[in-house]
Amino acid sequence: MRRRVVGALVAAVVVLGGAGTLVARVGAATPTVALDLALTGDIRTHDPALVVEPGGPWWVFSTGDAAQAGGAIQVRSSPDGHAWTYRGAVAPDARPAWIAELVPGATNLWAPEVHEHDGTWYLYYAASSFGSNRSAIGLMTSDSLDPGSHWVDRGPVIASEPGRDPWNAIDPAVVEDAAGDPWLAFGSFWGGIQMIQLSWPSGMPVEGATPTTVASRGGPPNAVEAASFVQHDGWTYLMVSEDLCCRALASTYHVVVGRSRSVTGPYLDADGRSMLEDGGTPLLSAVGDMVGPGGQSASGGYLGFHFYDARLSGDFRLGVRRLGWVDGWPVADTGQAPAPVAPKG
Repeated sequence: MRRRVVGALVAAVVVLGGAGTLVARVGAATPTVALDLALTGDIRTHDPALVVEPGGPWWVFSTGDAAQAGGAIQVRSSPDGHAWTYRGAVAPDARPAWIAELVPGATNLWAPEVHEHDGTWYLYYAASSFGSNRSAIGLMTSDSLDPGSHWVDRGPVIASEPGRDPWNAIDPAVVEDAAGDPWLAFGSFWGGIQMIQLSWPSGMPVEGATPTTVASRGGPPNAVEAASFVQHDGWTYLMVSEDLCCRALASTYHVVVGRSRSVTGPYLDADGRSMLEDGGTPLLSAVGDMVGPGGQSASGGYLGFHFYDARLSGDFRLGVRRLGWVDGWPVADTGQAPAPVAPKG
């Protein structure tokens, strides 16, 4: 069970609070519709890792900006999930030397994942060169999510190299199996989404472990990445972002999901198609001014993601939705008709 409340989802209903604020109340029946939270403040985030701590605060860790704090992972917090404040960057003056050795020229750190185990926060992140699989996933740990706390570099977790590896070591995501053992999913394009077993308390791969594929679109360019997990009612759900990110209003990103009784798969969609064979039930796609949603993560019954805002000429923004559940499947759409996604096949 994922201990940062990314695992078992919290049931909630929504009522109107002061000044029309939407408030989630814990303990009611599982919702069947998704709720789009109205966000204010500093929400210019990409690849958000959402952490909803019981009783607050809420946190979002996200991809760094090469022009700010040395490209370190950015951190924002909110008391209620609505109003967000930039809190700084993780270890902005202490980039580990191994990053430059494994990934020369990496200017910023990408796509963080935050997971708690036994009172320690594990922050996984990626260093890469855009468009290449010369990449590495690193790990830092701390006893607090505050960006100003003491984050300790634990070194590289796994790396990939052109000509050597058929996968790309970016976009980390952690999930625990029924025994509490951790697994790391990662991958982008190339060989698709991989999974490797980790061990506590190091947070590093089990000795001798090798990656296995859990999701693929079957052929080049294999446009699948940004794995994330949610666990609900005995199922583990694998969410991935498909197609093209990072192209502002030309982005075609969207999110699909499959599920399995085992964290290692096989993951099947609602039609029984394997995610190893381009399966995936649609979960979130473009609608209205929200273009290319993806880079998602789940926590406490909520889904965080980034999108490109047509009202802002395609600048990226944070979105947060409370997930609904229908017939054993998560629901992130709010009832608006989404933009069509090219059919698979």
